[in-house]
Amino acid sequence: MGAIPVREYGSTGPIVVLVHGGPGAPGYMAPVARELASEFRVLEPLQRASGGESLTVAVHLADLSGVVESYADGPVSLVGSSWGAMLALAYAAAQPARARGVVAIGCGTFDEASRSLYKQTLNDRMSAELQEELRRIETSVADPDERLRRRAELLLPVYSYRLMSSDLEMEAVDARSNQETWADMLRLQEQGIYPQAFRSIEAPVLMLHGARDPHPGRQISASLARYVRRLEYQEWEECGHYPWLEREVRTSFFARLSSQLREWS
Repeated sequence: MGAIPVREYGSTGPIVVLVHGGPGAPGYMAPVARELASEFRVLEPLQRASGGESLTVAVHLADLSGVVESYADGPVSLVGSSWGAMLALAYAAAQPARARGVVAIGCGTFDEASRSLYKQTLNDRMSAELQEELRRIETSVADPDERLRRRAELLLPVYSYRLMSSDLEMEAVDARSNQETWADMLRLQEQGIYPQAFRSIEAPVLMLHGARDPHPGRQISASLARYVRRLEYQEWEECGHYPWLEREVRTSFFARLSSQLREWS
């Protein structure tokens, strides 16, 4: 396997690695990278696209390890969003000496109870018109990547509170990557690998979450607290899944994020 693409921001300061979500939605953490670039040397890996071997958590971990080893002599701070938060935690467990700290933004679910609540919250927030439009996309849009992109655009307001912009700056949408990677993560959870492996994490973990995010942050935090020894949780009421795009909390989000990264440095 070849190396994955990495976008670089900033030229001085401690290294911060951004880990995007999806899976299969590369590029959307660019606004976070630009904001941090004045203080930090920021790396934004674009996770491996589908098309070769099946994409698994192990494949993504190997890619992330390769990025850190190529760019950093010592430990780095990781900032992950959604699925990317899950991958960052898995990396910190697999490579505890290379993770200085992990910021998990809008972290995904690690148990069926949290997943069920997430799905119920999404369903409760969707109007009949939105549900019908989502069904129409499934039957009328042939390309799976385009279907996933359209679905994400329609659901963005459901994931959010009051956005400054609806442009997520995604480079691409990869439905096969999304399916393969998430299926493997679910398999690993069913086998008792995650979140149990997080007992190996030595670094501090800060969870940043929006109350408007349908992912139930407090329940996810509670599910991780049994395994992550140094876990802190912060939640904003007027905030959804993408805090850097939210009018009410963008400033306080970046203040908290930058302050924490400076402290770890």
